[in-house]
Amino acid sequence: MRRWNQGILLAMVLVILAGCGNNAASNQGKEGSSTAKAEGGRESIEGTLHFYTSQPDADAAKLVESFQAKYPEVKVETFRSGTEEVISKLKAERLAGDIQADVLLVADSVTFESLKEDDLLLSYKSPELSDIPQRFADSDGRYTGTKVMATGLAVNTKNVKEMPTGWNVLTSDEAKGKIAMPSPLYSGAAAYNLGVLTRQNDFGWDFYKKIETNDVSVTKGNGDVLKAVAGGEKNYGMIVDYLVARAKAEGSPVELVYPEEGVPVITEPIGIMNETDNQTAAKAFVDYVLSEEGQQLAAELGYTPIRKGVEAPKGLKTIEEMNVIEADISELYQARETDKQKFEEIFGAQ
Repeated sequence: MRRWNQGILLAMVLVILAGCGNNAASNQGKEGSSTAKAEGGRESIEGTLHFYTSQPDADAAKLVESFQAKYPEVKVETFRSGTEEVISKLKAERLAGDIQADVLLVADSVTFESLKEDDLLLSYKSPELSDIPQRFADSDGRYTGTKVMATGLAVNTKNVKEMPTGWNVLTSDEAKGKIAMPSPLYSGAAAYNLGVLTRQNDFGWDFYKKIETNDVSVTKGNGDVLKAVAGGEKNYGMIVDYLVARAKAEGSPVELVYPEEGVPVITEPIGIMNETDNQTAAKAFVDYVLSEEGQQLAAELGYTPIRKGVEAPKGLKTIEEMNVIEADISELYQARETDKQKFEEIFGAQ
């Protein structure tokens, strides 16, 4: 009886061992197929990607078109408006508990600092960062600049024969009633400029007060400033550089002036939202924008690329050629709403 029990016990052990062997073989097969998938190519990039941006419509459309040519299985749905309206939409979605955006590309790093503070951004350090100047990438990987955009002066060459050299032209008698500038209540670039210029000893809030008394027209965005100056309605405009260079190349009677006192510079950063439903496609989108191909596209669209080794378009200065004026990013972030309120007090609701 004892031998019989030992025989049963031995048989049970053999069955268990056989089962373990089959499970091991099965698991090995799964691991093998998983490894083969990893070795056989990159993870499938597909699905829907919601892209929120303040880029001009045509530029955003061209970027999406070029990305989708590389990743045809990804459907990109774009929401485009001024930076402040894009952020307002994000805040409304957050309040509703359903952020739709996957990737965000808007004007300036101060805006992204606010989103980072609220823990809305995914940490992602793209492999393309090795060719992006470190000063333009968040150390935590929450966002990265995509281009270099300075704000300077647009001048109508039909109405103005002698080009100005500095910002003081906007406070001169000759410019009275002939100036246009974007509203910081709508434009992220204008909000950044406001923060930087009012923190310079040579400008401060007095500079903006003098512009206001000089009968300035405050438009919704930079595009409207260009229309006013190129059309001859205004002689001078405070505007991002690429729009002027592009318009001049297309034959508009405008000239771009980089004021000798210096220029504020934004980098139109890109970042991924923490709540993205398509992290793989979102990372691929960021990689594409920062890649050599994506940066060449930026140059073709008339922007100064941020990537090393990609040349700036004709008519624009590189970051090394600019006299850049800056202010502490943390201070700008903390004071942005206060700055906009003070602007509204001086200029009225715009």
